[in-house]
Order: sequence, then C-alpha cells, then structure tokens
Amino acid sequence: MQLNNYQWFQAQPADSAKNALPGLKVRRLGLQAYEPIFKSMRYRAEHPLANRDDEIWLLSHKPVFTLGQAGKAEHVLNPGRIPVVQVDRGGQVTYHGPGQLVCYLLLNLKRRKLGVRALVDIIESALIATLQEYAIDGVSRPKAPGVYVNNAKIAALGLRVKNGWSYHGLSFNLNMDLEPFSRINPCGFEGLAVTQLSQLIAQQEGLMQSVSRRLANQLLLALGYQAHTYPTVK
Repeated sequence: MQLNNYQWFQAQPADSAKNALPGLKVRRLGLQAYEPIFKSMRYRAEHPLANRDDEIWLLSHKPVFTLGQAGKAEHVLNPGRIPVVQVDRGGQVTYHGPGQLVCYLLLNLKRRKLGVRALVDIIESALIATLQEYAIDGVSRPKAPGVYVNNAKIAALGLRVKNGWSYHGLSFNLNMDLEPFSRINPCGFEGLAVTQLSQLIAQQEGLMQSVSRRLANQLLLALGYQAHTYPTVK
C-alpha cells in the first residue's frame, strides 16, 4: 500500500529533546482490510533501515478475528463468516471491526533504548490518560495487558519485536458492534466482559476523530514529542 496517499504529519520533539529523538511520522489510514496492513508492518520489521523514521498508524479494520502466535484455537468459539487470521503478536484472540480505533506503533526500540515492558506501560498509560479526558477512570491489570473500565475491557494490546523494531499495538473500542466478542474468549479469558466508549459518554458523533487525536497526542507526549495541533474545521 502507498502510505503517502493518506494523511500524515511529522511529530515535533519537545524542546528538551530536539537533538535526542528520532523522526516520527503519525499516519491516519482510515478503514483497512487487516492482512495488507499486517504484511506491511511485518515487512518493515523484517527489512530494517537504520535511518528510517518511527511511525504510528491510526486506523480501523474491516471485521476480523486475530489469533496471537501462542493463541489457542479453542478460544475461537463461533467465528461464523468473520475470517480468523493467525498473526505473530503476543496474546490470544481478539476482534477488530469498524468503530474500533487501532493504533500500531512501529518504533525502533533499540534506538530509543526502550524495553518492551516500558512500551506496554506507555501504551496503557496513554489509554488511561485519554479516558480521563472524557472523565472516565480506566485501569490496567498486571497479568492481563490492556485497559479496563468497571471490570470490562475497553482496550487490548499485543506487540511483536523483530530486529529491534516493534509492530502491532493496541485496539480501543469506541462505537462498534460488540456482538462478535461473544464468539470468542476475548484475550483468552472465558466470560470476559467487553465495553466501549460510546456506552460511557454522551458524545457519539465524531468519536473516532476525537479519540484518535487525543490518543495520538498522549502517545506523543509519553515518547518525548509535542502534542500536535490540528487545524480547526469551520
């Protein structure tokens, strides 16, 4: 796929880190089929370039179940016509579909001197901070990566690192059909409750754009960059 055909911007390092951080592009890719995106991410990690900018991809997927590299098929209960794709991230099975914000982090962790655990903490903290902007308290769980609200999972994460580069990332339920989650044991947990932002706040219109901007800025701040200022639409 031609990434430059989609909206993107170059992140600006915070003043205190102007000479210490690599370039970082943030791309908005819209609604995408899963497998071409997966193959593009994996290709970048398998063919690393030392001077390549890091990237954050913001998008949604057409309906798909993805099963992690150690995932157990028994957690896919009744996929129906929704395809199941075996992938190389950590974790078990999850669902992606329209109305869910997906954020992939393609970062040279070695260049950043950043470990996987630290990256997980950054992702979870950014999700929790984004929820706080909507006056919602989210929490993480040490043995079950992701973010939860009122004991229901609202965001999942799974990562892979190859040649020092991370790929895959997080999914954040915003305003989607949650029924497909009943066809799996989400993240390998039988009976795990799943929720979404639209069930917790009054705002419904423009939720994808609003949340993607807020989450992207929380990730930028955590990684040492300035929050991006978006143009005002009149």
